Amino acid sequence: MTKLVTYYEQAQPIKDYVNEMTTNKEQLLDIYNAFNLPKDDDRLDKIKNKNYKVLVITEDWCGDAMMNIPILLNIADYTGMDIKAFHRDEDTDLIDQYLTNGTARSIPIFVFLNDKHEQEHVWGPRAITVQKFVEETRKDLPSKDDSTYPEKEKDVHRIIHEQYQDNTQFWDDIYESIVSLIA
Repeated sequence: MTKLVTYYEQAQPIKDYVNEMTTNKEQLLDIYNAFNLPKDDDRLDKIKNKNYKVLVITEDWCGDAMMNIPILLNIADYTGMDIKAFHRDEDTDLIDQYLTNGTARSIPIFVFLNDKHEQEHVWGPRAITVQKFVEETRKDLPSKDDSTYPEKEKDVHRIIHEQYQDNTQFWDDIYESIVSLIA
């Protein structure tokens, strides 16, 4: 099995990843620019001292990545964490180590590594409040064999995507979820 250090070394610097995005780039940058770290959060200084490297398993079409990555980038700007992006679909052996509920290749996944490239923490794909929102929004979808499913699923995705772009409480919840885990 490939070691995390190898995946990290093969991964793309996060700024290159963002620059090369073809889907959700504008929305990701909008969230990045609109989100402000809380003032006087001492946990950020504790994180700064840990010198984390972060391996982000992602794809640019993912709405959760569009919302979560900018929050991580803001944390990294303050703490100096080095972040690299690994495209989930390039080598599924990596994401298969981080399956959601043991079955789903959900992204993004943030793997926080220490100086020896050993895993310290794993976060993702969503903060708890965001997960509850998604579940609530999807609960009335018909079964996949229902003829109305494709259109209703599109509506659900649109609602979720709009909330991801505009709901600053979600952004704050993501920040709190990440920082409380790694501090």
